[in-house]
Amino acid sequence: MVKNLVIVESPAKAKTIEKFLGKDFLVKSSFGHIRDLDGKNLSVDIEKGFEPQYVIPNDKKKLVSELKKLAKEAETVWLASDEDREGEAISWHLLEALGLDEKKTKRIVFHEITKNAITKAVENPRKIDRNLVDAQQARRILDRLVGYELSPVLWKKVKPSLSAGRVQSVSVRLIVEREREIQNFTSQSAFKVVANFIVGGNVSLRAELPKRFSTKKEAEDFLNSCVAAEYIIEGLETKPTKKSPAPPFTTSTLQQEAGRKLGFSVLQTMTVAQKLYESGKITYMRTDSVNLSNEAIGAAKKEIISAYGEEYSQVRKFTTKSKGAQEAHEAIRPTYMDAHSISGDPSQVRLYELIWKRAVASQMSEAKLEKTTVNINITTNKEKFVAKGEVLIFDGFLKLYMESNDDENLEDDETILPPLKQGEKLQLNDIVASERFTLNPPRYTEASLVRKLEELGIGRPSTYAPTITTIVKRGYVVKEDRDGKERSYAVLTLKNKQVSAQTKTEIYGTEKKKMFPSDIGVIVTDFLVENFNKVMDYGFTAKVEEQFDEIAEGQKKWNKMIEEFYNPFHKSIENTMQHAERASGERVLGVDPVSKKEVIVRIGKFGAMVQIGKADDEEKPKFASLQPGQTIENITLNQALDLFKFPKTLGTHQGVEVVVAVGKFGPYIKLDKLFVSIPKNEDIGTVDLKRALELISEKQQADAPIDSYENLPVQKGVGKFGPFIKWNNMFINVNRKYNFDKLSSKDIAELIEDKKKKEVEKYIHNWEEEGISLQKARWGRFNLVKGKVKIELPKDVDAINFSLEDAKKVLAEKSAVKKTKKK
Repeated sequence: MVKNLVIVESPAKAKTIEKFLGKDFLVKSSFGHIRDLDGKNLSVDIEKGFEPQYVIPNDKKKLVSELKKLAKEAETVWLASDEDREGEAISWHLLEALGLDEKKTKRIVFHEITKNAITKAVENPRKIDRNLVDAQQARRILDRLVGYELSPVLWKKVKPSLSAGRVQSVSVRLIVEREREIQNFTSQSAFKVVANFIVGGNVSLRAELPKRFSTKKEAEDFLNSCVAAEYIIEGLETKPTKKSPAPPFTTSTLQQEAGRKLGFSVLQTMTVAQKLYESGKITYMRTDSVNLSNEAIGAAKKEIISAYGEEYSQVRKFTTKSKGAQEAHEAIRPTYMDAHSISGDPSQVRLYELIWKRAVASQMSEAKLEKTTVNINITTNKEKFVAKGEVLIFDGFLKLYMESNDDENLEDDETILPPLKQGEKLQLNDIVASERFTLNPPRYTEASLVRKLEELGIGRPSTYAPTITTIVKRGYVVKEDRDGKERSYAVLTLKNKQVSAQTKTEIYGTEKKKMFPSDIGVIVTDFLVENFNKVMDYGFTAKVEEQFDEIAEGQKKWNKMIEEFYNPFHKSIENTMQHAERASGERVLGVDPVSKKEVIVRIGKFGAMVQIGKADDEEKPKFASLQPGQTIENITLNQALDLFKFPKTLGTHQGVEVVVAVGKFGPYIKLDKLFVSIPKNEDIGTVDLKRALELISEKQQADAPIDSYENLPVQKGVGKFGPFIKWNNMFINVNRKYNFDKLSSKDIAELIEDKKKKEVEKYIHNWEEEGISLQKARWGRFNLVKGKVKIELPKDVDAINFSLEDAKKVLAEKSAVKKTKKK
């Protein structure tokens, strides 16, 4: 008989906690929520005050039975899920679904998994906080109502299989509006003037003219006016200044900084942080607090003095400024400040070190600097050059950590200046007037989108990652790199009393990991803004978040809040269904000069397309899909007509036709059974036979066998997931242990044999005659596979005793759900 049963939500957390509790405690995992709203229907009884109808999913029934049995035998049940609203709801569902006796059930919370924290939690149990549960329940129900009622409207009025979400749709709106700002932006050019002086014979001093000239002539006139000038230091001003460290991480600032410094996506950051928390290395990672406990401040101080000295320590207490701050009560920090780094998974190591540095730096001294401004008089001109520089007097927290910045347009012209004195005459090396261009507003990265959502009060620490993941997964937003374009700019130079002019070129507008709205994202956003303006309003969405906070604080009843939202929302749904016109984003581009028929671009069943002619014409309309990078809003008539030129035969090679065409994944060249993608930044219209053969040759060389194994060729390549070799239609990842550029026959044999072994081991059951198999998957789960159908089964499935009948039943249920959704 178990004396104490502890239930947490994850097996990793269970494993860590078990180390700190004695033999009288049994720690079990619920693997997240054990109950939820049924996915097959609304599962909210609107007539009964929005009463949720929770069900235990099939894959959790066995686990629930096991936990019920253990709970019945235990003297005390300890519910130890996370301390935020989601964690509180998990504990409440356990209480309800397991039928626990409240008298022998205790709720414990902790924001770090250490022996001290666990012991303290056990000594100070509490009851489940129904206000927190209600706040989570209100969010879940409201989002279910919005999704279930809005999605059918989109199916009917825009395109089948679309879906909408309350916070997700508002997030897409931000990205759509930013894209339109960029498209409507007109860049203005002006001439920036920089002088380079020589000080003390060989040291360079860079100074800039504070004003910019709007025309080339104005810049040229200024340079000509400086031909005979002398340059004298008119003023030297030195001011002491300080820089203070940023506070320790909250969820959103961790997501932003990990994106900027480590290149992590928001989802990756939260996944890695979750593992660090569950293994006891950091405190709870979903928080909007910047506070540190007194113990943590003391531990940080000790580390700082030990590593850097007393002068580097400065105790600080940060206060949380965000509206409705909730979740955990402390910032994200290492559980043990004396652990400067950890070993193991590289992603965990990098994120841990970032968290450690930020937390410790927050308790370090300010950096002391000296900023100098130098005004340089031009004897032939009323303008003055200005040089700015700074000297670091005391590095303070900068010894350990410097916060990154999202501002791509920020120019830092401040450098360390050479020794200078008032009245000093300077020797001119040159003056350069370069044509510069105003920059459009930057597109969102994941990090800057999180910052914007937080700034607007939309979402909370637990919602940022799933929101961004969802809008990308649904195809409303594309996250990608895009090549820049080339442009010319003018440069005027005054050197040796002569003014010369040059035209140079530069690449501008290169985008890295930026978020672009898709055509369907734009059309859905426009439709929702037009017909559901209140739901799509930033202020209204933020107000809903505040109401969730009020529910969590016991100031508002959850079902009353839902009612206030739902009644007007439902009326809008009915009105839109009856009266709104169908939205396709249709745009008339002009007339086809050959057929004299109208050319339009719109959303079709399979995405954005160009159409020549109308459905009621005698001749059927012609259709062509847009290429990657083309959108309904930016495609021109000529670009649209070019799409109908393909597929086009360019000529023949060794008696076989060479064809250029546009497919689902973009433009390509076809030679017999060989398909070669045309590079992303290359215009398909410029590809002739010579260029096509070059690309074919490159592909053939890349695909040429590098070795053979068991009389079968071995090829190598680099794909989405890194370097690989291909053998017998099997793709094998090549890890860093091997030198990919110099793979030996021994390496290749080792990689293939390891893969063959894994392939055999991955099958738990293989019913070959039925074409069905049960295979091992990642994270201890299982995949049921039949042809192209792959169904992920939960960890608690009894894989060994899983029969063919069980497999057929799961496949049949999956097929039935698919048919229902199509209807």
